[in-house]
Amino acid sequence: MIITVGLTGGIGSGKTTIARLFASEFAIPIYIADVKTKELIAHNVALQQRIKELLGQQAFVEGKYNTAFVAQIVFSDPAKLQALNAIIHPYVQEDFEQWKRSQHSPYVIKESAILFESGSYKDCDCIITVTAPLEERINRVMLRDKIDRETVLKRIKNQWNDENKIKLSTFVVDNRELFRNLDKIKTIHSKIMEMTIENAEN
Repeated sequence: MIITVGLTGGIGSGKTTIARLFASEFAIPIYIADVKTKELIAHNVALQQRIKELLGQQAFVEGKYNTAFVAQIVFSDPAKLQALNAIIHPYVQEDFEQWKRSQHSPYVIKESAILFESGSYKDCDCIITVTAPLEERINRVMLRDKIDRETVLKRIKNQWNDENKIKLSTFVVDNRELFRNLDKIKTIHSKIMEMTIENAEN
């Protein structure tokens, strides 16, 4: 049975960069939940309808997901954000399980910004949390998404803080210096491989 490794971190922590290192160094299959979520929303009519029922018809413009409109609502209303995640999560989880069944690897990585918030961490065999200094994260997201500081802080406020994530994590990667991360990731990979052997023996 393939082991599921959850990989998460606050917005701007660089978790996708860490995930790609596992793929490039060890050929580990990576499921990037944020990317898959966008694909599912774009193509699943039933999911689109449920989002419209929650947020209104403006959630889609000419058939395309109105991310700016949705973000404006949910990042200002935690209850709406929770409700939206509750709608989307089962679709993503089902898609992940189908994807996982098609993989041929000792373990796979599920990279998700809301691994803890969605509750999907409970389905993982172990968890890697990526951290980075707050100011660095803010600057990365402002540059990447072309948004202002206040908008970034609103998004951060709606995510679990690092302390709570670390308490439930198997491994932690401080994503400040890439060359050090390579050594850290090699160590983590070795430990996960030990888990896969133990898993096969039980």
